[in-house]
Amino acid sequence: MVLGDIMGFSDSDYAYNQQRAHSADLFFIKMRAWFWGGCSTLFFFLVGNILGVVLDISVMGWIVDKTLGFWNYLWH
Repeated sequence: MVLGDIMGFSDSDYAYNQQRAHSADLFFIKMRAWFWGGCSTLFFFLVGNILGVVLDISVMGWIVDKTLGFWNYLWH
């Protein structure tokens, strides 16, 4: 390949570099997903605590009550 000889890389070097770049892209996509997943988890934990303390809303208590009510409806 004339262009490879001029530029100093061969076809296999080019393919290897493209594979490494793709791996790096996937790594950064994963890191962005972990970062925003962690941020959103923390945010929703804080919102849940604020709802529970300030507005006296208990989402988990509501879920447990509805589940037990449905269970009792089915088996009694």
